[in-house]
Amino acid sequence: MPEPGLYLRVNYTDNSYDYIAGTTLNKLIRQHKVKRFYRNSAHRWVTVGVDPIRGMGGVYAGPDRRKM
Repeated sequence: MPEPGLYLRVNYTDNSYDYIAGTTLNKLIRQHKVKRFYRNSAHRWVTVGVDPIRGMGGVYAGPDRRKM
């Protein structure tokens, strides 16, 4: 088994499982190949399209505080 933190456990859309380098996760998500992945820091599975994922956020309608 790979060392935790260097690799992520993923569940692909074909229901197979694997360990991948964290750097390839975003690419596989964009290609719609990953159904969910195990977030070690939260000790739980994250479902793509359901749970929040960094960098995949929605639209913010509030004031832009950076321009103040």
